[in-house]
Amino acid sequence: MRFVWAVVAFVLATVLIGAGIAQRTLFIGPSDQQMELSVDEPEPYVLVDAEVLRAHPGLQTLMVRGEGEIFVAYGRTSDMTAWLADTAYNSVSLTKNGNPRTEHVDAQTPREDGAETSGRDPHGSDLWLDSFAEEDLLVAKMQLTEGNSVLIARDGVEDAPTDLLVSWPLDRSTPLAGPFMLAGGILLAVGLVLYILAIRHQRRGRGPRRKGPGPLPPTEPIALAPAPAREAIEPGPDAGAGRADRTRLRRRIGFSLPSLALTALLATGCSADLWPQFGSDTPSPTPTPTVVAPENQKPPAVGEKQAVRIVSEITSTLEQADAALDADLAATRLDGPALEARRTDYALRAKIADRKSTTTSPREKVKVVLPEATETWPRTVLALTVVEGDETVPPVLLTMTQADPWSDYKVSYLAEMPASGEFPKVAPAWLGTTRIPEESPFLAVTPAELAAGFADFVDAGDKSEFAGRFDEVAQNLATTIRQSREGVVKSLADKGAAETSKASFDLAPTDAEPIAMATLDSGAVVAINVTDTETVAPTTPDAVIRFGDNADAKALTGATESAKGVVTTYGLQLFFAVPAQGSTEQIRLLAVHQDLLSVKVIK
Repeated sequence: MRFVWAVVAFVLATVLIGAGIAQRTLFIGPSDQQMELSVDEPEPYVLVDAEVLRAHPGLQTLMVRGEGEIFVAYGRTSDMTAWLADTAYNSVSLTKNGNPRTEHVDAQTPREDGAETSGRDPHGSDLWLDSFAEEDLLVAKMQLTEGNSVLIARDGVEDAPTDLLVSWPLDRSTPLAGPFMLAGGILLAVGLVLYILAIRHQRRGRGPRRKGPGPLPPTEPIALAPAPAREAIEPGPDAGAGRADRTRLRRRIGFSLPSLALTALLATGCSADLWPQFGSDTPSPTPTPTVVAPENQKPPAVGEKQAVRIVSEITSTLEQADAALDADLAATRLDGPALEARRTDYALRAKIADRKSTTTSPREKVKVVLPEATETWPRTVLALTVVEGDETVPPVLLTMTQADPWSDYKVSYLAEMPASGEFPKVAPAWLGTTRIPEESPFLAVTPAELAAGFADFVDAGDKSEFAGRFDEVAQNLATTIRQSREGVVKSLADKGAAETSKASFDLAPTDAEPIAMATLDSGAVVAINVTDTETVAPTTPDAVIRFGDNADAKALTGATESAKGVVTTYGLQLFFAVPAQGSTEQIRLLAVHQDLLSVKVIK
């Protein structure tokens, strides 16, 4: 009977192991599902909506094939349609039945600047969240969410590739394959044990069988004879058979061990796809964000990763421009006060060989990103950059603005923040913030009045209506400016020119637009620009103003003296933390940078 049960176990083991292997081979099915996108009328751009890539769950793989360079980028759909608004393109979406549909879209609105739209290269646009470029074949894996789209192009002149394929991975897990093979392995082991026990039982029941003795003859006297010498006992015929059976038994056991090892290998070497997963659908708790987006909140102008890339590209461009003293290259990434300071610096360094640059640039790591939450243009981003691991290097605050969908972000304000300074609490990058209008009444001082207020405080001191409204850091800066002015007056007196010349000073706001970004405490970080003008003029017709060892004045004016006087202008880029209206807090100076802007001879 043991043999019968062993055979049954072997048969069941073979069926179970075979079923498990078949699930991983014969019945596993394809690894992905695919969707081809067709384009009948080629255009330089193809826009694929996120609903196409999200037609099936899972990681999205976009394959684009065509001769030459292929460019693919993804970003917010609203941004991409704005970038394509002035040109024709093909738009791919889904029908109600879930099938891809391609529509030709004509140019909607002409560009305000009247620039040509044909041939616009999509490479390097600040709008893209990410981009890829390959030759002949491009395969991009992505996880696009609702509200995003993919742009496919070449260089904006040639037609975009039309061989497009989207694929999604299919679930190839076989949760019963592992249990089947494990159960088969267990039955195989049971069958082998039963087989061995059956053989052992059979051998024990094969002992010699003899007939009983017949009737005994009558007893007679027996003469005793000497006992014969004993001879060695030779093995009988059954002894050899017993050893052979034991040998065969050991061989069967030896053959069974590899089978058991193979079964164990199949059971232990299976991946998670071969086993049922329990509790995988149970959601894990996630931390609740401390900031909740208000209803109808617009999306942030940039994502955090996108902002880091833009700042990195700006830094790289400025490094090249600084090395080559190329103001035109710097102008591709700078604007306003930041660009004006760079132009003067390049002019001075071109004429004075040993002059060191006085400009500043973003640091290597972006620590804080505060984008404006908007879908329109212009749009602004505030960023705090630091040198990671070195707190002695002052962080740099900057604002950068994108004028329209076709422009790159340009930095307009750039200033150093004291390493010990405290940055206000601001909204996270994924939420964004509001750019506060210049005349907003919800701040202690409107952004439009801040520059004039600080200038009045520097010029008038304690007599100013703004006295006591600025913090100690701002007061120290004001004191430094006043002491610098006193130094100029003293220098004239030391040179014996106090009676023949006169120095005057004026700190005033410029035409540069202030930038105010709201903080979480209902205040704002406000960037402003003021100029500090120093005028030295003779007071008698016979006196002249000599530049002496002032190499900067000589380089910028091309003269060594002036009969009517000289005007030197310094620019100050300032960042303030302005509290909300009604707050008792002072206006805090966050960052400052001063540059020489010009030296002009009075004519």
